[in-house]
Amino acid sequence: MPLTLAALLFSCSEKRNGEVEVMISDRPVSTGYIGNGVEWDPYDEAEAWGAEVSEEDWQKLFRRIDFMRPGYVRCMINSPYRYFNPETGTYNKTRNIESLKKLLQYCTDRNITVMYGEYNPPTWEMKEDQRWVEMSVDYLNYLVNDLGFSCIKYFVIFNEPDGDWASTNGDYDLWLSMLHRFAEKMDEYPGLTEKVQFAAPDVVIDYRNNDSPYDAAGWVAQTAADADHLVGVYDLHAYPGQQQLRSGSYGAILQHHKASVPEGKKILLGEAGYKYWRPADSLLMKEYLRRVEGHPFTKGSDANMLVYDYFYGLDMPLLGMEVMNNGYSGIAAWMLDDAMHSNGDSGNTEDIKLWGMWNILGEEVFNDPSQEEIRPWYYTWSLMCRYFPAGSTILHTEMDAEEGLFVAAAVKDGRHVIAAVNVTDADRELSLRLPAPLEGASLYRYQEENRPTDDEGLPLPLESGLSIAASYKTALPAQSFLLITNMN
Repeated sequence: MPLTLAALLFSCSEKRNGEVEVMISDRPVSTGYIGNGVEWDPYDEAEAWGAEVSEEDWQKLFRRIDFMRPGYVRCMINSPYRYFNPETGTYNKTRNIESLKKLLQYCTDRNITVMYGEYNPPTWEMKEDQRWVEMSVDYLNYLVNDLGFSCIKYFVIFNEPDGDWASTNGDYDLWLSMLHRFAEKMDEYPGLTEKVQFAAPDVVIDYRNNDSPYDAAGWVAQTAADADHLVGVYDLHAYPGQQQLRSGSYGAILQHHKASVPEGKKILLGEAGYKYWRPADSLLMKEYLRRVEGHPFTKGSDANMLVYDYFYGLDMPLLGMEVMNNGYSGIAAWMLDDAMHSNGDSGNTEDIKLWGMWNILGEEVFNDPSQEEIRPWYYTWSLMCRYFPAGSTILHTEMDAEEGLFVAAAVKDGRHVIAAVNVTDADRELSLRLPAPLEGASLYRYQEENRPTDDEGLPLPLESGLSIAASYKTALPAQSFLLITNMN
């Protein structure tokens, strides 16, 4: 039966009150998905805080990330904590290398795609200094060719160069000239440019620097016009508001920023989370500010105090679904671990970037062991990473117009996954039409009082070994997340 006719017959079938019809076709939205993952930076400041990540904590991290199976990791360094000694101004590629080696070896062993880069030059004054280009590229070559970290596929030369907080301060021409200089230097190292391409332009959606000639969409368009031959993947950052996503309006914003990407090239969200400065989120912002007041280890100047909340475990998969359904090829959640950064990487343990799924140094540095515990949003985000794996084909979905209800689906090697989130206060029943039956399927649910875990806090399926017909109905209660899959 043709798909269009099947959809018509399905939409005309009788349905109960609260039932939502969802048709998942075998028509691809995108192929060769890079992956869902996290920003996982190598604990640059831990030693300066007086407590490097212990072997016990590394193993705890590995167990949690082993379940997550991220397809994609963004890993950024601050060179003054690594290869550049700010006291002597000297270059030493082995300086403080161990935690970075540990992280990159993990990603290499598990075939995780890494977008590696530098937040800024070693000093603000070096933003156009050829010496920085030479040190940075030599260090990249050391990681990729000398140490064999083949996980590094993409390279970022400036974090958020459109920002007034960046050394570039939105100067597109400066950034473009440095991109060419980095490319020329990489060409001098045998095999490096064949292994690593640039991720660009790494700019921020819904932000405009008054000193920059372009907004984020303009940066993408101009990069495509001027330097597409250098770009391996187009890369944006996104920090939407809750109501932007829950209203269903964010897909159009993602499409607008994707419009200039040349055919055959992919685009992803290099980092993403939520911020609550928009008027529609004023109540969330009020609560955010209340929690920041007098906090012992963050001033909230770069934090999200709501990552402890159940609802954040609904909002992050919702953002991931919109990314996938609008033809992007990946997203890294900002961020894995509070222990990765202080604000401005100043070393100030009283103003850390609190955004993570936990703080692995909660006991050692912050005198609060409870911070090492897994926060609720790990539950859903780990499932979104694990079961929308690298290499997936994202499938087209059609459903009744229902504000606050979102669905995404994918297939890889003949196995399927369907995820759904309901951020309304009304229970729903999903009536699914699938491309094929699912044998040996597992069903996960995330509800405030119903999210099974093992002894280490890792998600467990509510049901497993299911035989799911091509037409299948299941409950999607208010304020809940559901994932069904026959992937391993």
